[in-house]
Amino acid sequence: MREQPAGVGYRAGYVSYLLRLWRVRVGGQETWRASLENPHTGQRLAFVGLGELFSYLQEHTGQAAEGHPERRCLPES
Repeated sequence: MREQPAGVGYRAGYVSYLLRLWRVRVGGQETWRASLENPHTGQRLAFVGLGELFSYLQEHTGQAAEGHPERRCLPES
């Protein structure tokens, strides 16, 4: 598990995010996109699908399973 960033808004056993979900059409099919925003720092992470979002949350809560596919998450500008 990766270390959580130190600073405002984080304490052991607790973390908060603003979650945004929206649908987009890709190659004729609808899919979900997601972002998480740290309400204390304003930092945002964008995810290309729900699987990547769930992987990120599992990793950052210590729940990642071995062999789980690598997440793809991009900082939002």
